[in-house]
Formats: sequence, structure tokens, C-alpha cells
Amino acid sequence: MYSMCAKRLSVLVWLFCFLTTSKINSQVCSIVGQTPKTAFPVCGIKTFQQGTVPLCSGPNIPSSCPASSGTLSAKNPYWYKFTCYVPGSLALLITPLASNEDYDWQLFDVTGHDPNDVFTDQSLFVVANWAGTYGATGTSATATSNMQCGSDPATGVTTFSSMPMLIQGHDYLLLISHFTAGQSGYTLQFNGGNAIIYDTTQPRLKNLTSSCTGGAFTLTLNKKLTCSSVTPSGSEFNINLPTGTTISNVQTVGCNNGFDMDSIILSFSKPLPAGDYILKIQNGSDGNTIVDNCNTGIPVGDSITIHIDPALPTTIDKLEPVGCAPASLRLSFKNLVNSNTIAADGTDFSITGGPSNVNIISATPLTPSGTTTTVVINLSAPIYTQGNWQLNLKTGSDGNTIIDACNNPIAPASVNFTTVDTVSAKFSYQVINGCKMGTVNFSYTPVHATSWLWTFDDNTTSKILQPVKTFTTYGSKTEQLVVSNGTCKDTSKVDILLVDNTLHAAFTVSANPLCPEDLLSFTNATTGNITEWLWRFGNGNSSTIKNPSPESYNISSTAKDYVISLAVKNNIGCIDTTSVLLKVLSSCYIAVPSAFTPNGDGLNDFLYPLNAIKATNLLFRVYSRTGQVIFETHDWTKKWDGKLNGKLVPSGTYVWTLSYTHIDTGKPFFLKGTSVLIR
Repeated sequence: MYSMCAKRLSVLVWLFCFLTTSKINSQVCSIVGQTPKTAFPVCGIKTFQQGTVPLCSGPNIPSSCPASSGTLSAKNPYWYKFTCYVPGSLALLITPLASNEDYDWQLFDVTGHDPNDVFTDQSLFVVANWAGTYGATGTSATATSNMQCGSDPATGVTTFSSMPMLIQGHDYLLLISHFTAGQSGYTLQFNGGNAIIYDTTQPRLKNLTSSCTGGAFTLTLNKKLTCSSVTPSGSEFNINLPTGTTISNVQTVGCNNGFDMDSIILSFSKPLPAGDYILKIQNGSDGNTIVDNCNTGIPVGDSITIHIDPALPTTIDKLEPVGCAPASLRLSFKNLVNSNTIAADGTDFSITGGPSNVNIISATPLTPSGTTTTVVINLSAPIYTQGNWQLNLKTGSDGNTIIDACNNPIAPASVNFTTVDTVSAKFSYQVINGCKMGTVNFSYTPVHATSWLWTFDDNTTSKILQPVKTFTTYGSKTEQLVVSNGTCKDTSKVDILLVDNTLHAAFTVSANPLCPEDLLSFTNATTGNITEWLWRFGNGNSSTIKNPSPESYNISSTAKDYVISLAVKNNIGCIDTTSVLLKVLSSCYIAVPSAFTPNGDGLNDFLYPLNAIKATNLLFRVYSRTGQVIFETHDWTKKWDGKLNGKLVPSGTYVWTLSYTHIDTGKPFFLKGTSVLIR
């Protein structure tokens, strides 16, 4: 927070102030009420009077204030706790008993939190005022901010912050920090808001139990009541005790570190015999019954009855089901037993029967100190086999059997239990890699299992012993088998690699159609794990190498077709074939026909550059009689059909031009001529 000693003070005054404050606040806060866990319970309809404030220093509070404001510290604090029972706004007023006292405060929502989280968790903040202004402080309906950071007391910053809206069922902590190094106190009021922060439930008796010896009652109340309202003699209780028996001690549970409690232990001068007892509430020697923090007391005459049975010997209650491959046994008794009478080495017990040699190595009470009803008995090894067993209770290495909470030894006894064989889900499989798909043959031989379920990589399942699974995709497959015999269960998983044996025969040729004087080259595009190739070139030649040499074809007076085929085989004998139909031209001389007849008879129906296979940068144009371009193309295979804009042009002579570059020589050509369109 801000410095008590303002910067404008002289250095000597500042040094005196610092040393004095450090000395006063060197004491760590430990008094009940000065820590979050020992906070005062608040009654929202009462004015809380705090006459003095013991000096101590507490941890810092997480702050969103600027660094210039200093740290927020729980200095000379008192803490208050309350729960919101009806939601609404909270008004609080802190009035110092001395006019020159500076009190700061902050409200935290600690619902579901350890109270000490206020020192570390900034999210618990609700509203606060750390202004360095003397006088009254609190919340106000006219204030606009829920946080006032530190300041110099002379600046006159308001000490009132906005009224927060409390949430029903939430728990809150209020810190009041006395920044001034003095012990004068304050009053605390909660008037003006509409939230209800006190429990309106009528205090009543809730439950009454007896110790096993009948030497004490434990009384449970329906809500927290003040510790100070219970007199040391227990004068608030009227019990029909036998003649000569009195209340010898009253213990309020939790009052050593707090102000309220909901349990009281009443001890008697003698153990009570079996019978019915009535506990009634009356005004005690302090003039009232037991009251809550708003001074509302348990009604006079409120009563509760208890029946004490004759003491019965403690016996074994049950042995919990052992399950699969038990490595320990869990034994319960009908009554509480003393944990310190259970021999740690497990010698209070022995195990007999069954097909294997199993020993007890230790025993641990579920509650290590005090009393318990359950003990965990640890075995030298898990029991994996089927068998009938006996767990025996006997005298241990400590010289006694287990002793119950009433100091009675438990008589030797035995309890039977049964174990089952464990199961194994280990399975075998065989992978068959096919040409188009992979197949896996699974096999499981039951080992004490009565049910089994396969789950395959494609999320299908099977309940047979030897399923066969076909996969149309390849790669790693995770397959699982779960088996059970009703008690034991086992799971086995394996990753199976399915090799992709798919093959695809493919190739391309360097030209199609082919000029008669050129060699034809082949580019192999086959995929797969190929081990054999067989080429047939259609010209009588063949090859068995992956990338064959170029082939030549006979020159003919007319164009001729050849079938080129490729067959491939992989390492497991899968075969695939493909073929290409090759046209070998009789000539690759580029020329334009002198006439054509576009009548649709399949003969000379188009005008175009013939055999322009080796032409690049080609431009072919046809002109009308008036010089208009009526057809143009850069692709020699696109032909003029004797139409213009979809309509027939008349018969006659048409001029054409052709320009191109020869691929082999790089020589440019420009040709011009005429062709006759005949209809």
C-alpha cells in the first residue's frame, strides 16, 4: 500500500517512521480472528464492536493497483466471514474509534476455495477501499468504483466504494486492515443493503451418538453456533443420567481455532448402562441456551433421544470382492477397531487354501491413527489362479488379536473367498498381401476366457475366434482383441503393416502420329514394386527391360497403325497391361490441298495443313474473295469446314496462307496458295 510516511517529510522523520512501523509489525498474525481460517462469523443485523486491534503483520494481498500505490498488506488485520442467504446489495460501514485512524478493507468471494487463497488468487476480489483517508469507510450507493487504490491521507480520496451484489449461497471473507500503527478499534455495521448475510434457520439439535463404552455423547447441531455460549459445566443440557453420574467434561469441537462450532462432546463421570436417554436443552448458568452469532438460541425444551444397546463383541463384517488377480484384500469389521492394534507386518492374519503359495506381508488400517472399520491386507504376490481360500484372523506378532474401540479383543475367525483364473488376449495372425487388397487371418485360442471381441482398424467388430478381415487400403492397421471371463479382463493390440501391392502399367510415346523417318521413344510411367517388364512394339520387336531403346517403323505409301503394349509383373506375381495405338504416317511433308469437298462423306471434308506434325509457331489463315479472314488457327489439327459463323460459304476459290517453323531444322517457312471449295 502507500507509505505511511509521505515523501514530503524530512529524511529523519521518514527514517523514524520506517523503523517504528517495522518493529511494531514484525509480529506475524496468529491470534484467532486475525487469519482467514479463524475469521469471526458475522451477524448482518448487529453492530460488531472491536475495542482494540492487536498489532501484527500479514501477507500481501494480490493487487491490480498501479505500482505507485504500493503493496496491499493485511496489516494489523481482523477477518470476518459470512454466507449470502438472500442475494442483493451489501452495505458495510467501518467507523474508527479514533478520528485520526486509517482503516482499509477488502471483500473476497471464497466459495469453493481455501481461505488462504486470498493471498494468492486475485480473481477472488469483489470490492475494496485502500484509500489513505482517515475516518469512516465502507460501501455506498452513491460510490461509482469498486476499488480505491492507496493514496496519501492528506489527499482526501473517498473511503467509500460501490455496493457489491452478493450471490446466494456464496461464501465471503472481509478483511479489515488497520494501517495506522495503533491499537484503537472500530465498529462494523451492515445496514442499508438488501442482501441477507445471516442464517435465519432456527438453531436445533440434529443428532446424538454414543461412544461404544457409553462414556460420552457426541451432539451434532443443525448449524454453526457460537463457542462462547456453551458453559464449561454443560449447564445447558438436561439428561436423565443414572444417580451418581454427572457430566464430567464438555468439549466444543473446533473452538480452539475459531468462534463457532456444530458439534459438542459430553463426557460422563461413569459409563452409561444400556437404556434410553433424553437430552433436553435448558437455559444455562449464563442465562441462555446455545446461540448463533445473532444471539438466536436453541429453544428451551428442544430434545433428542438415544438408545444405548448392551455392548456386543466386534466381529468381521465382510471381505470385499477380490476381483481379478488380487494383490491385496480389504476386510471390514462391524464396529470400530483401534488402528494401533493392527500389526503392520500382517501377522494378525493368515491365508490358507488355494492352489498356490501366497503369504501376507503387511496390513494397513484405512485410518492409520485413531479408529477404523477397514484394514487392507497386502499379499506377497497377486493371485492369478482359480481357487477357494480362507482369510484367518489370529494373534499377531504384537501378542494380541485386533482390539476394538471399546478395548475388547476380537475373537479369532475366518472368512472365505474365491479367485478366478486370469485371462490372456494374446492372438496370432497371418497377413496375405494380394494384388488389389490385403487379407489378414486372425486366430485366438481362449485362455480361461469366456467372451471375446475383436475391434478392427475400420471400426468393425467380430465375436468369432478366427475372423478373416479384408482391407482395400494399405499401411499400418491397429487391431485389438478384448477378452473376459466375467471377472478378469485383458486387452491385446498389434500394429499390422499391409504392403501396397497395387501396380499400374503406363507409358507414353514421343510422338503420335509418327513421321516415317523418325525413331519412336518410350517413357515408362509404371507404378508399383515391378520385377518384370514385357514390351511389344507392334513392328515385330519386343523388350524385357524397364526403359527400352527407341524403335523405327517401316515406311509405307499409306499411313499405318501399330499396337504397342506393355505388361508388368510385381514380386508376388500380380500382372497389369496397357497399350497405345500408334499411327505411322506415310509422309510428314507439310502441304495444303488444292481442293476439298465439305459434304460430310468422310473424304476431303476439311481444308487444313496436312502432316504438320513438325511445325511449330504455326499460323494458317483462309481469306474470302474480298480479303477478309474467314478462318484462322495455330493448331494444324483444327480444320476449316467451309463455314463462316456457322453458315455455308459458296463454292469457289479461296486464298490461304501458312507460316511455321520446322522443329528439326529451326527454319521458318511462309506458304501461300489457293484451294477450291467444291459442293
